[in-house]
This record gives sequence, structure tokens and C-alpha cells, in this order.
Amino acid sequence: MRPGAATRRPLLVSHPMRANRIQQWTRRLHRRLARTLVLAGLLAGTPAFAQTLAVCTEASPEGFDIAQYSAATTADAVAETVYERLVQFVPGSTQVAPALAERWEISADGLSYTFHLRKGVKFQRTDFFTPSREFNADDVLWSFQRQLDPAHPWHALSPRGYPYAQSMGLPALIERIDKLDDARVRFTLRRPEAPFLADLAMGFASIYSAEYADLLLKAGKAEQLNNLPLGTGPFVFQRYQKDALVRFAANPDYWGGAPKVDRLLLSITPDPSVRIQKLRAGDCQVALYPRPTDVPTLRHEPQLKVAELDSLLVAYVALNTRHKPLDDVRVRQAINLAFDRDSYLKAQFGEGGASPAVAPYPSTLWGSDPDLKGWPHDLERARQLLAEAGIQPGLKLSIWTRPGGGPTNPNPGIGAQMLQDDLGKLGIHADIRVYEWGELIRRAKHGEHDLLFMGWVGDNGDPDNFLTPNLSCAAASSGENMSGWCNAAFDDLLRQARASTDQATRAGLYRQALAIFQREAPWIALAYPKQFAVLSPRVRGFTLSPLGSNNFAHVELAP
Repeated sequence: MRPGAATRRPLLVSHPMRANRIQQWTRRLHRRLARTLVLAGLLAGTPAFAQTLAVCTEASPEGFDIAQYSAATTADAVAETVYERLVQFVPGSTQVAPALAERWEISADGLSYTFHLRKGVKFQRTDFFTPSREFNADDVLWSFQRQLDPAHPWHALSPRGYPYAQSMGLPALIERIDKLDDARVRFTLRRPEAPFLADLAMGFASIYSAEYADLLLKAGKAEQLNNLPLGTGPFVFQRYQKDALVRFAANPDYWGGAPKVDRLLLSITPDPSVRIQKLRAGDCQVALYPRPTDVPTLRHEPQLKVAELDSLLVAYVALNTRHKPLDDVRVRQAINLAFDRDSYLKAQFGEGGASPAVAPYPSTLWGSDPDLKGWPHDLERARQLLAEAGIQPGLKLSIWTRPGGGPTNPNPGIGAQMLQDDLGKLGIHADIRVYEWGELIRRAKHGEHDLLFMGWVGDNGDPDNFLTPNLSCAAASSGENMSGWCNAAFDDLLRQARASTDQATRAGLYRQALAIFQREAPWIALAYPKQFAVLSPRVRGFTLSPLGSNNFAHVELAP
């Protein structure tokens, strides 16, 4: 029942002819009203019926200052709406294309990147800020220097630091950034970095208004940057109802053309079944991340469309090597051997919803090793390893997971219980702890967990993006490496691979790194899931990205 329905007085009709006349009169009235509204809209020069696209998504954003965060839901809520970057990915691909930079040159030695900025780009006008100038080189410098330069007035104002910049080692990589003039910026690197251009298309590299930031700092309102975002993107932030809704309006001044919907709503709905229910009821037109086990049934519903894609996703359990006895490789190997991955995949993803994972990134990505084998299910060998490590039955560990479900963990409760049961067969008593997504991430970055269900979506189509942000020593220091694992030989291979521009050489180095990962077992590599979304038949122009992001700038709703 819609709000207010219960207060309406029922219409009592006792005669069938009278009922028919009333129905005919009502239909004529509705048609006249519709024509009047259309005419009024035409006379006003605006659409008679504003289009609102409502998207049911899995979790709340961590915040709105994207440089501070790394979750995919945060990127969807701000990097794909409010902000843009110098370069972007072509929708549905990992190909880099111009964005706020119209073109660029890379020096022959790979150390210099010169970007020619797009002219005439306007920052958004909002209730809380009116820009006095257009986008220029000052905004690029501010956006990067606050992350890289400890002396920058904004650098210390992020309570969470800058996880991507830190875990990827950008302060050590970038020697300087120079403003050549208002429309040109040059990045100078200390060493060649093969994925650098693709890295600049990632959310953390979003461009902010330096003018807006200066105004906030002078007013003593620096925290507003994380609450009231403002950029050059296709949608203008309006308001956020915590754990419920994020509301945006179309940006009429967007340089790429105003979006085809007038409003965008992100309806935060952790339970995937509820997301589908809201789609069926018309409360949402897009439901992200259905349970893969439900997809075969959803495909047969005539009022729904199912989109699917082999994406750059990996699901895993991080084993916190900062906690004893998980610092012992034999214990980590034993846990991998005890886990029944085949049963887990069937329960979580059904038939065809995912393939078994053996490494930190999917086998479809270049640099994978076809000869690398996953851990077998071998309880006897697992018990031997625990005995060698001096672990007696009764060891207590914690398993951390989230409520609801997403693409890398469709049914968190079932997954945690299956791992708990498998560990119980080794005499390990595992306590399951469930935290809301934002709280889970915050605590995990502080290393409070033992075993943590987690997932990763590739940001740029390069193997380094799976390895450096998640498994490097720098990422262990920043907290992004959820296992806290730091291996010098592994780290050195990553550095060599990033410095090479030859893909075959890089692929060989990554295969060596994968062998170390397999032997050291800092994760239980679970699955390479497919990506799914369920749509109303009215939705046009929605494209799934292999990078797991969701951009609605080109989506429209059919009548």
C-alpha cells in the first residue's frame, strides 16, 4: 500500500451501469490531465515528466572523498557520478580514452607524461558552492599534490590517509607535477611505470575543484569535502540519507552532454532478494548483484532483463599474517587444504556463476599461469601441517564477514558457516562475526580480524592492480593489504614488472610472483565470479564494465 492510501475514502457503487459510466469518465479525465501536463511541459521548454533512474545497490558508500577510500560502492557513488579524471575507460572495456585531458604525450624514456587539458569544462553549481572559473591545471595539481606531498595543507586532513596512492607507492614514483600553463600539466616519474596511464583512470585520481577546497579550508570546514562533493561529472550530488539513499540531479552543464535521466537515486539495499523485489515492484529500474543462484530463474521472467559479463573479479579470504599462528606458512597452507572449495562454489554461485580461483586475478587476464594449480581438499595433509607447526586442537580464530551480499560474496552467512565447518574438522574453533560494510572495512584495515571474506574488482585491466594494492608491502603498511603479508621477493618482482614496458617480460615476472603467492598462501583464493545486473525492460544504454564499476551517464528510460 502506497503512503496515504489508507486515508482515502472508498467509492461506493451499487449499480453496474453507473460503475461503467464512472470508469469511462475517470479514463477521459486522466487522458485530459495527461495532455494538459504534456502541453504545459512543452510551453515551459522542459520535459513534462522528469525521468528518475533508481538503482538498488548493495552497500553504503564509505564517504564521498574518493581519494580516501577504495570500495567499489564508494566509487559508484562518487567517482562515477560527481567526479572525473584526466583519462577514462571506454564503457565496457579497459581501453583508455580522453576525459578531462583531450590528449597526451609520453616521452621516449617513459618518464614524462604531458596532458593537454580540455577547455570550457565547468565545475558543478550547487546550493553550497558557485564556481568563479572553469577547470584548469590548478585543479589537477591540487588533486594529486594533497595525496603525495606531506607539506600540502590538505595532506594531513584525511583521517584515513590516501590508500591507493600509498599502497601503489605513488609518492616514491612521482618526482614532480608541473603546471606548464592553465591547459597543460606534466607528470615526471622517477622510473618507468607501465600501468601509469591506466592508473590515472582510477577513482583515486579524480579531479577536485581547488577553488572549492580553498574556500572550505579558509572557512574551517574541511570535513565538508567528504560530505558535500563537487566535481565536473555528469551528476550533481544532492543529499545522502545514511544507509538508505544517495540522491543526484543531472548536471545541465556537463561537457559531455547532460545525462538522459533527470535524477539518479542509489537505493542502498544490502539483501539481494530485496533488491529483486524492489525491481519487480517498480521501486528500482536496476538491481545490481543478484545472487548467481537466482539468475537462471530471473532469466525466465518476461518483465526483467539479465545482463552478465565475465569481469575482472576475485573473491578471497584474507588470512591475517599479523596474528599468530597465521604468521606460520604451515598454518595458512593447512587452512587452504581444509577448505572445500568445490562445495563452496556450488552453494554460492550455482552452475556457471563463477570459476574456481587459484591466484589473485582471473586466468583471463594476461600474465596468468595456466600451470598454477589450486589447493586440493586434503584434510589429512592439513592435520599433518598443523602438527608440524605445533598447533593443538582447540585453536580459536575469528571469521569476519558482512550482511547482505554482493558479486564476490553473494551469501555471506552461508560462506562463513561452510568455512567454520571445514575448520572445525581440523579442531579449529572459528567464531563468525558480522559487521556492516563500512565498519568491516574500517576494522579490517586496522588488522583486527583473523580470517576475512573479501573481494577485489580490477580497476584498470592490468595485473599489477590486483597485486600491488592488495599484496605489496606498501599496501600492508597502508592497511589495504588485508592479510598484512609482506614478502620481499614478491615485492621485488612487482617493482621489476611495473618498470618494464614489454608485456611478455612483465607476464613472466608476474608468473614468478604468483608462484610465491601460491606457496605462501596469504589468501584462500575462492572464485572468479561473473558480474550480473537485473534491469527493467525500460532501461536503455546500460553497459556492464569488466572493471566492476557502474556508470549511468548514458542510461535512459523508455516510456
